[in-house]
Amino acid sequence: MTTLGIIGAGHIGSQIARVAVANGYDVVIANSRGPETLADLVAELGPRAKAATAVDAAEAGEAVVVTVPLGAIDQLPAEQLAGKIVLDTNNYYFERDGHIEALDKGETTTSELLQKQLPTSRIAKAFNHILASDITTDGTPAGTPGRRALATAGDDAEAVAFVTRFYDEAGFDTVNVGPLSESWRVERDRPAYVVKQNAEELTANLAKANRLP
Repeated sequence: MTTLGIIGAGHIGSQIARVAVANGYDVVIANSRGPETLADLVAELGPRAKAATAVDAAEAGEAVVVTVPLGAIDQLPAEQLAGKIVLDTNNYYFERDGHIEALDKGETTTSELLQKQLPTSRIAKAFNHILASDITTDGTPAGTPGRRALATAGDDAEAVAFVTRFYDEAGFDTVNVGPLSESWRVERDRPAYVVKQNAEELTANLAKANRLP
């Protein structure tokens, strides 16, 4: 069974861990404060979960979720993430991250910044436009009328396929936005952001998005 590494154990990371364990994944999860601070979460998740350092989570994961603030991506263990599928949950919040000129001007995306930081990793956008609390409550079986859809984007077909499979296991349909350069369409302040929508509605919202406010 696949081992999923998770770097970042906040609201999104912990919810993805719950979904992963529920679907039979082994989970190795890390945060910035040390494995001992994750004892309660790991106890809740059960025997399939293990707390670790970011380096250990990156090494253990066959795929790895990176869910840390944008300002912390330069601290990621690039060597251990080399060649691996990496799921990027990030959004640009200038109030938290400070202004980044290339993002303000629409010249790049958060996922492309992560790809630059992890040049040999296979990045795909995932779980960035859903409230954390909805990750474990809004999923429904495949074929459910009106099933909620989530978007992904990526330059690597295997990474996108992994996200698509994981979304389905979590109970969501997938809409592929295209390459990482198009991932801005599903980020903050766009029509698709944190909206409950099916695949048809999500596709329409992606098309309505403007690059700059």
